[in-house]
Amino acid sequence: MPRNAENQIVESALRIFELAGKPCPGMELLCLNRVPISSGLGSSSAALLTGMLGANALLGSPFSDEEVLKLAIETEGHPDNVSPAMLGGLVASIVYEGRVISLKLPARANRSPIHVTFVLPDFDFPTKQARAILPKMVKREDAVYNISRAVLVTEALRTGDLDLLGKAMSDSLHQPYRLPLIPGAQAAMQAARRAGAGAVALSGAGPGLIAFSSKPEPAIGLAMQHAFESAGLTARIFHLNVSYEGAEVSII
Repeated sequence: MPRNAENQIVESALRIFELAGKPCPGMELLCLNRVPISSGLGSSSAALLTGMLGANALLGSPFSDEEVLKLAIETEGHPDNVSPAMLGGLVASIVYEGRVISLKLPARANRSPIHVTFVLPDFDFPTKQARAILPKMVKREDAVYNISRAVLVTEALRTGDLDLLGKAMSDSLHQPYRLPLIPGAQAAMQAARRAGAGAVALSGAGPGLIAFSSKPEPAIGLAMQHAFESAGLTARIFHLNVSYEGAEVSII
């Protein structure tokens, strides 16, 4: 990661100083980054919000959280990762007449827990490249296939219905083009299901894979890791929790 002004956290912080009309007197940042870069986990959104929220707090919060979120979305280019990173939990977002509408969806009180296993192969697959390989036009039936599943995937995550998630979490718009380019990815998805995952998919644009299960299941991560290793790639396993709280700034 860059250790100068090209660091994304620094860039976003300086942007807040600029918009506030305040000079930056200089700063020293100590960053503990637990989000792998270019993995499919939204590291750029986390960096954007870290820099913007931190600088805004240093300046006495001249911008509201809503204004910071709007600026972060404009910088990122879409709300998919920025909004849930800001708000926490399950978040749905749309762009309406140039304005982002984000809604935090409440989880059902007696929902079943969903456990997340994320496996990241050591494979360079930048988001820019992942987007470039997608077709400019899609078939009507492929669009219908995805749209018809979007509501069910959201409801399955909201209610903790792993059986429904397994039926609905399939894709015709991006995985058929991206998975074949990631060595071992298709085999890893199949291995995850055999090991007990109720649903598995590319995380974001990849190259990481995300799997869902009803209980902590180390065999899922190990099965995916082994599949990647069989294709010549090392892979790291992450067991992730859901954060229902959004971004916070603490001043000590």
